Formats: sequence, structure tokens, C-alpha cells
Amino acid sequence: MTQLLAMNTGNRTHSPTQRGDDLYETPLVAVRALLAVESLPQVIWEPAAGPGAIVRPLRATGRTVIATDLVDYGLEDSTPRVDFRMEQRAPEGCSAIVTNPPFKHAEEFVAKALDLCPEVYMLLRVAFLEGLRWEEDRDFGEHLARVWVFAPRLPMMHRAGWDGPVNSNSGMAFAWFVFHRNIRKMSRTGAQVHWINWRKVGKFDEVPA
Repeated sequence: MTQLLAMNTGNRTHSPTQRGDDLYETPLVAVRALLAVESLPQVIWEPAAGPGAIVRPLRATGRTVIATDLVDYGLEDSTPRVDFRMEQRAPEGCSAIVTNPPFKHAEEFVAKALDLCPEVYMLLRVAFLEGLRWEEDRDFGEHLARVWVFAPRLPMMHRAGWDGPVNSNSGMAFAWFVFHRNIRKMSRTGAQVHWINWRKVGKFDEVPA
């Protein structure tokens, strides 16, 4: 049963205990792709900043990125030991959240982000589209505007501190989920699904490798 559950969720190798803080750093190409297809605002909050895989390339475009995290990873110009799930308001002047949340708290992160900011950009497994979260209490479908599915799949995101075999391709399907608060009140067409080839988009000279 454990093996079958792992295969169905995409978590084929790491138990929750092994995953610890769930730090899987976002590939640079994923951030570049997002910048290529979405017009992000000037002031952004990254509440699961980690060592800065999303923060640094966004700051390199001239944007102000407020970086926080529950753990202190030593990222400069960031505020550690901030539990995003306990926050009551967004930083002053911030209208968007961009993050790759810990997988074990993904649903909580989306719900909290929508409470705090009108625009939310989350890097999530495509499997997040499944489940009752879209119909029941949280009804995320009321806010989902677009889904950018990576095809081909993103490079493998290895857990921080992983010293096992390094894979070049991810065995999991990921997408950028774009939420706008109460989007369904403005449009009845539903969320748009697009496919994005990270090898062909987002090659910005100003984004550091």
C-alpha cells in the first residue's frame, strides 16, 4: 500500500520524515518560464524563500521581492523564522505571492496566499488539480485563472542535502498555477490550461545562472 500511494502521489522515494522541511529548490528555468508568460507585479512576496532560488532571479529583473521562510537558510535581505501559515497580512505594498511551497503544506499555502494577496503564483505538481479541494470548503476553482503545464517536464528537483543518484529529468509533472482572487466573478469561462516548453522560453540575460 505504501509503495502504491507513493506512486500515485509522485513521491516515490522520500517519506515525510525524510523530506524534513521539504526544501526542493526551484530550477532557474522554471522562474524564467514564468517571467516569459506572466506579467508579474513590481512588489512580490516569496514566503518559502529557502536559499533564494526564486528570489534571486526575480530581484535580478528589478523587482522588489520580500523573502521570508520558516527556516534560516542564510539568504541575504530575507526574514527567517516566519511561519507563513500564521501570517495575518501581506507586507506593505505587496500584491502578489510567488512561491514553490512545501509539498506537505501545499493546500494550506494556497488557501493562506489567497487570503493575503489578490494574485498568487504557485509551482505545484499537476496532480494538485485532483481532489475535492476544488469543490468543497476552499473551492480553489473560484480563483484559478491559468495553469502552465511544463512539457517537457522540469529538470529534477532534488531534496536539499540529497547525496544519492542525481537525475536529469523529473519523474513528476509540474505546473505554475496562477490564481486571481474571485476570478470566476469576473469570468465564467473557467481556468485556461497552457503548455510551456522551458527549453524555448525565458532566456533572460539579466537572470543569473
